[in-house]
Amino acid sequence: MKEQKDIFDLVSLECSKQTTKAYSTSFSLAIKLLNKEYRNAIYSIYGFVRLADEIVDTFHNYDKKKLLNQLRNSTKDAIKEKISLNPIINSFQNTVNRYNIDWMLIDSFLKSMEYDLEHKNCTPDSYKEYIRGSAEAVGLMCLYVFTTNKTGKYNDLKPYAESLGSAFQKINFLRDLSDDYNHLRRVYFPNIDISKFDNVQKKSIEEDIEKEFIHALVGIKLLDKKAQKGVYLAFRYYVSLFNKIKNLDASYILKNRVRISNFNKIMILMFSQFSFKLKY
Repeated sequence: MKEQKDIFDLVSLECSKQTTKAYSTSFSLAIKLLNKEYRNAIYSIYGFVRLADEIVDTFHNYDKKKLLNQLRNSTKDAIKEKISLNPIINSFQNTVNRYNIDWMLIDSFLKSMEYDLEHKNCTPDSYKEYIRGSAEAVGLMCLYVFTTNKTGKYNDLKPYAESLGSAFQKINFLRDLSDDYNHLRRVYFPNIDISKFDNVQKKSIEEDIEKEFIHALVGIKLLDKKAQKGVYLAFRYYVSLFNKIKNLDASYILKNRVRISNFNKIMILMFSQFSFKLKY
């Protein structure tokens, strides 16, 4: 029986891997630079996160609230029972149970996804709460993996992981500003009239991100060497995307989604590894 479950677990993990590769070239490359002992767990986390994200962002012809509730309940049951017939959830529960990931982080993430279904404009408080769940919580799930069996390391690195996740999410908000506002009618940045979004407001957001990047890099330097190169590549990718956004006018990002080409992603990979100096 155990051998049969092992086969299903391998199939489940492969689903998480393929999901990661299909949806994110950048994170796929970053995961490959992690030590082998970490890769599968991070694939599993990303696969689960992607599943929830797709429910709220793309499944427009379905009952999103019902699907998200099913995901929450199925995930909670799977963690308890240590199995799910949904391969993505099964892969995720294996990681949660192996690394003792706190349910509070998963719950926080799912609450942020639920927020997208019912709210279109963030207040200053809900903005912070959304980022805490949608990005910081995911980074902390990964940190559980990177700091397993390292007493005290999780708490030491937690603030830096939160800064990194927050910076990534805010850059995503800028990158996706056009789609979020024009198609989904969402506005994440508080106290901003997007119809009057200008370079002054954009600069204020960018200065906030700069501070978080500087703080996050301190934590990357303290990471286990087995995780460092993969996390640093993700960092460099987002720095490149951020620099591109900074050089664009506010009016442009209101109408266009900013991208880094796959070719440039490969160049970032090569540059970040051949000149691996952990700098911003």
